[in-house]
Amino acid sequence: ARDPRGFAIKFYTEEGNWDMVGNNTPIFFLRDPLLFPSFIHTQKRNPATHLGDPNMVWDFVSLRPETIHQISFLFSDRGTPNGYRHMNGYSSHAFKNVNEKGEACYVKYHFKTDQGVSNLSAQQASKLSSSDPDYATRDLYNAIANQNYPSWTLYIQIMSLSQSQSFDSSHDPFDLTKVWSHKDYPLHEVGRLVLDTNPMDYFAQVEQLAFSPSHLIPGIEPSPDKMLQARLFSYPDTHRHRLGVNYQQLPVNRPLGVLLSSSKDHHYRRDGNMNVSSNGNGAPNYFPNSFGGAIPDSASNQWHSDTVHGVTGRHDTSVKEKNENENEDGDFAQCRDFFLHVLDEGGRDRLTTNIANHMSNVTSDIVRSRAISIFDRVHPLYGEMVKAKVEEIRRHKASSSDDENGEDGASMISPLNPPRHVPEIHARGGVAVCPFGFGSAKL
Repeated sequence: ARDPRGFAIKFYTEEGNWDMVGNNTPIFFLRDPLLFPSFIHTQKRNPATHLGDPNMVWDFVSLRPETIHQISFLFSDRGTPNGYRHMNGYSSHAFKNVNEKGEACYVKYHFKTDQGVSNLSAQQASKLSSSDPDYATRDLYNAIANQNYPSWTLYIQIMSLSQSQSFDSSHDPFDLTKVWSHKDYPLHEVGRLVLDTNPMDYFAQVEQLAFSPSHLIPGIEPSPDKMLQARLFSYPDTHRHRLGVNYQQLPVNRPLGVLLSSSKDHHYRRDGNMNVSSNGNGAPNYFPNSFGGAIPDSASNQWHSDTVHGVTGRHDTSVKEKNENENEDGDFAQCRDFFLHVLDEGGRDRLTTNIANHMSNVTSDIVRSRAISIFDRVHPLYGEMVKAKVEEIRRHKASSSDDENGEDGASMISPLNPPRHVPEIHARGGVAVCPFGFGSAKL
């Protein structure tokens, strides 16, 4: 129930398909794409126990403080939106927009729900996840079917190229873990999205959709955001694995005006599994050629140029702890503002309760202590609230466990299935089981 929701839109334009592939939060956990696979692994099951493992989650989070901003969003009320109609959508990344004169600026896209933001409590979300896991899909489908069409107003934030170069090292405008100030870069209304038609067939029109940030059109280009640049490559790889190499021939993914039976293709892709096109009709499959093959549209393929300077190489993307102020401004300032000024007292209480309920399952004292210290660095009140609630929950669990192991608990065991004696397993050769379930460790 508690998870970032994707928010992706495919625009079928006369110049090709543009996919706006975002989330319902304006930020993300990481700014370094090389860490993304590791982050996802922490959200999956432990490779040894095949169980969800809070140790993995909080171990990673506490070692990468830049995650704390999105973690705070996730465990707040925003982590459990009341269906799809009542949540916002964000590009999260900055993109480069270029006009007809070749003038460029950076933008972020915000789709603000016209239905108003509404969230579920942790208790409501937990109940719905078991009693009605299709709640959000049903709510959206029925609203459209009843002609109560949901809509979102599109706004953009605009940053000039010169403004993007005026930031210091701790305020990178292309850092996906941070937002742009609405005071410095206000929202500009540009349009409205309305959902007025339900799919006729879910598999054909939804399940087979293939979104990718690399599906761009003239005038919309990538920014220097490293996470965005990594996604340009990773999404098509996923589609080729999930749908096959010819996934763009599927009707829901095909650009407007492209006929599979056409005697002349606009590209040089050939063959592959599930190819249902004319496959070029014997035309050349290489470029350039002398036999009337497709040629690039030079007018629509001119990308805005960038001046690049600096030293290439692999650089650590964590904030250097040269001094306390730099670190505070780097990873914690926006999260602190969210905790103190965006959330009210009730919101702070629910946020810290949700965090404590999850963190209390961490079995490693070291990981738990280090994770709490990250919240303390955001603000002492944040750390104090999380620590107090974690300790209270763990005391209660320990007390409950003692009760269950007493006489009353023993009487609940069925006499038809008594406990079996399990022989002790002793460590051999100086090897013991790792407490996280990751194999063995030398004694």
